[in-house]
Amino acid sequence: MKTGLFFGSFNPIHIGHVAIAGYIVEFTDLEELWFVVSPHNPLKPQAQLADIRHRMEMVKLAVANLSPSMGVCDVEMQLPQPSYTIDTLKVLGEKYPQRQFTVIMGADSIDSIGKWKDSASLLNDYRIMVYPRLGSDMERIKREYHVETLAAPIIELSSTFIRQCLRDGKIVQYFMPSEAYRYMLTNRVYSNL
Repeated sequence: MKTGLFFGSFNPIHIGHVAIAGYIVEFTDLEELWFVVSPHNPLKPQAQLADIRHRMEMVKLAVANLSPSMGVCDVEMQLPQPSYTIDTLKVLGEKYPQRQFTVIMGADSIDSIGKWKDSASLLNDYRIMVYPRLGSDMERIKREYHVETLAAPIIELSSTFIRQCLRDGKIVQYFMPSEAYRYMLTNRVYSNL
């Protein structure tokens, strides 16, 4: 089975994440997509991250009623921190040998891939699909890296923007899946901002 792995901190998950996942499920040859919630991305400051259990629960709630082709993977919660994509792929490959995994990432991430652990192995040994971000040069990315580029709509929404809105006392319910938004409020996930 062809399985896409949509890695991210999802801090918090928002409608942009959901829209990209929907595009991938509907417009590529992947048969399913798993949101892989990363406890700690080594290239991002950990202090800004909400507790992994809250982020995981928000993703589960957001995905629950979307598509039977979408799911949530918690494998990185069992791995040493910080988590590295290449290590996660090796663990998943051993656990699910019948699946062909594809890494899903934004154009902003592919440009920092040289800083990733075993980036050459990641680029050479795994299928990678890259979706566009505002200002990204997808033709250059296709020339420079061994990846597939997607013609997905550009959704300029970020978890950083949502957290800033919360700091400023703004209502963000329009930017998040409703179940995740309610969970975030009920559990005061970002009350320390």
